[in-house]
Amino acid sequence: MHTDPSHPRPAATIILARDSEQGIEVFMMKRTTQVSFAKGMHVFPGGGVDASDHATEMHALCIGVDDARASTELGIQAGGLAYWVAAIRECFEEAGLLIGYRDHPELLQFDATDAQKLADLRLELAENKISFAQLLQREQLRAATDQLIYYSHWITTPGRPRRYDTRFFIAAAPAEQIAMHDNSETIAHLWVRPGEALDLFKRGEIDLMFPTIKTLESLMQFGRVEDLLKHARTKPQIAATTPHASTARDGSIRMLIQSDYAYAEAQKLDPENLGTTKSDIDPGHPVQIAPALWRLTAPNPGVMTGPGTNTYLLGSAQTGVAVIDPGPALDDHIEAIIRCAPGAIRWILTTHTHRDHSPAAMKLQARTGATIYGMPAPAQLNQDQDFKPDIVPSHADVLEIAGIRLRVIHTPGHASNHLCYLHESEKILFTGDHLMQGSTVVINPPDGDMLAYLTSLAMIKEEIIQNDSIDYLAPGHGFLIGHPEHAIDRLVLHRLARENKILAALSTSDTPQTIEALVKIAYQDTPVQRHALAARSLLAHLYKLKQEKRVIEQDDHWCLIA
Repeated sequence: MHTDPSHPRPAATIILARDSEQGIEVFMMKRTTQVSFAKGMHVFPGGGVDASDHATEMHALCIGVDDARASTELGIQAGGLAYWVAAIRECFEEAGLLIGYRDHPELLQFDATDAQKLADLRLELAENKISFAQLLQREQLRAATDQLIYYSHWITTPGRPRRYDTRFFIAAAPAEQIAMHDNSETIAHLWVRPGEALDLFKRGEIDLMFPTIKTLESLMQFGRVEDLLKHARTKPQIAATTPHASTARDGSIRMLIQSDYAYAEAQKLDPENLGTTKSDIDPGHPVQIAPALWRLTAPNPGVMTGPGTNTYLLGSAQTGVAVIDPGPALDDHIEAIIRCAPGAIRWILTTHTHRDHSPAAMKLQARTGATIYGMPAPAQLNQDQDFKPDIVPSHADVLEIAGIRLRVIHTPGHASNHLCYLHESEKILFTGDHLMQGSTVVINPPDGDMLAYLTSLAMIKEEIIQNDSIDYLAPGHGFLIGHPEHAIDRLVLHRLARENKILAALSTSDTPQTIEALVKIAYQDTPVQRHALAARSLLAHLYKLKQEKRVIEQDDHWCLIA
């Protein structure tokens, strides 16, 4: 029996789906309260991978999938086919449904005699009088492993007494077979639409584990089993999901997955998974994200600023304190910065001079006498023209301040005077608006430059690859961002996908197009009320394409160069 929680036990789960007049239904079973895992929960059939699932005689009875293919699909060196076997075996043991073949390619369909015979064999299997391979051999059956599609990968969070490394599979339910719970580990079963199951959970009528909830949510978009299976077959490479606990605003525990903004920060700050980190950003409440490093968010939430502008404080009473991006000139925020500082504020740094990042600098300097670092504001309406730096750092300068080394990286694109600061010992890059969480930054010509922006992103990625110097991004808006190289890749792909939409719109027109006409096509997935803002980024793409000699402009109309 598996007892070491530091090494999750391999397991397999199968989601059986069938069509109904109201949409797809999935098969779920209620576990007894007498078991040690998922007591009283409604779950999909599944369980641990046993040694017998790896047996050569068992693999010889599998159709359409061998161990090499299965292992490649799961991203492991060997032993992958055992997960397919375990899913089919557990489905039969727990639900009485056998996903198998006899002598033809159609899944098994049973008459009453067959059903009774397999019920008897199921009992023998449960009593360990026969192995699953022996059962199949006796009845001249084969395991229909080709009918199972790998769907997702969940690993129980660290700190739990029992942990499982579970591969989820999906398959069409075998027709004409009648499911029945085993009255041992499971005490009830039902066929239910995914949305209906979630409603039952919300009303407290059934209990669900977090991976089950997220799986049901993912199934709600499909109206037919055929559509679900097609989607499952074309899913990209599947990454493991390890939920992490956090605390919501109301004090309840909220589970996070990788796609949640707070996930990377929760993993970094709460490695024991105690749920001590916040799942929401609360302006005015400091968060310690590293030794001698705090984040304080300004109370200026909005469409462009997300939960608010982040101010970072570095240092101690002994070294003095540096403030990165003091934010908007809000008196309450300036007071909060001074209260949060663990020592005298001696340095103020800005990433750029947009009005949500730098205006508090002059007021904070008046209160503290700190030295201001940053680049002067370009002559643009949306820039803080009152900003007056004492020192203008250059690219690659190293600032020895607040007891740490900060390396300056000039990253034009969002703004021509944009700087990022690399905390070398913590491997955290303060990105301002160069990389932010939750949305792509606006590139607003003439100061915003798309070509310069993508070039700056490539420079940051090269820094990550060549020097292994950045583990986290500390953005001007949002939580810490992990896996910075992947974050950059996603951002660049999004930008280039948008650019391809612009090129496609130009290629399908016989006449030059206006910005207004192009934005309706290239940004049709963006709310109309935001098209004016989108038009600025579209113009930045066109200027980039013009610099690359791919388009030309004629009297505010644009067309491709032949």
